[in-house]
Amino acid sequence: MGILNVTPDSFSDGGSFVSKGEMIKHVRQMISAGADIIDVGGESSRPFANPVSLEEELNRVLPAIETIRSEYSIPISIDTTKADVARLAVEAGADIINDISALRFDPEMASVVKYSGCPLVVMHMQGTPGDMQVAPTYSDIVTESIDFFKERISWLAVKGIPKNLLILDPGIGFGKTLQHNLTILNHLDAYRSLGCPLLVGHSRKSFIGKILADETADREIGTAAISSFLVYQHTAIIRVHDVAKNMQAIKAAQAIMAA
Repeated sequence: MGILNVTPDSFSDGGSFVSKGEMIKHVRQMISAGADIIDVGGESSRPFANPVSLEEELNRVLPAIETIRSEYSIPISIDTTKADVARLAVEAGADIINDISALRFDPEMASVVKYSGCPLVVMHMQGTPGDMQVAPTYSDIVTESIDFFKERISWLAVKGIPKNLLILDPGIGFGKTLQHNLTILNHLDAYRSLGCPLLVGHSRKSFIGKILADETADREIGTAAISSFLVYQHTAIIRVHDVAKNMQAIKAAQAIMAA
């Protein structure tokens, strides 16, 4: 999954793809490098990010989705917590709804997902982007996040959203410390008991800088190293910024596993 942030304030590439020309150039590069899905986001979910209005988010994501769909048949994911954004994005050509709130922020989102019939990414997060990194605390991060997913799966079934449409994202960096993130990555097999594909979004996140003991470091090599580990863990969807570099790591890991 290649990331397309059409935002001015995302933690890694904010402002880079706001213009139509730069946006479609980046999309072409990601598809050429081997992306299978393009994930379009119009509201930053970095720690302490400020929310944006519905109108502003729509103005960012709809032209991007329409432009991509006019040129490519590649699946498009809409990264949003707003039901109206998800609904209009699907009408514009999006195929997947990616909600970091796991449908907890907007009471209308369940209806949009149900009637669209789209696959849904359900993410675990403690708190909100505005406060999630203040003091994240767990007794057992793996058990507690799995319990969270069990509750969400049951709740979604009541809302008419079947389990076979769900993709689970343990939420690396969303209300987690370095140790929480590493523990999740080392125990991804535990999440398979839930019977849904897994998505992991680790790309360029601050915990990689902490691993390297260098917050200013280029995190792309660290990102690619984790991507190769995720292949070994049979992760269904690997969400990254630099598709080309991560595909090198992924192909190398796949070749070893196939030998």
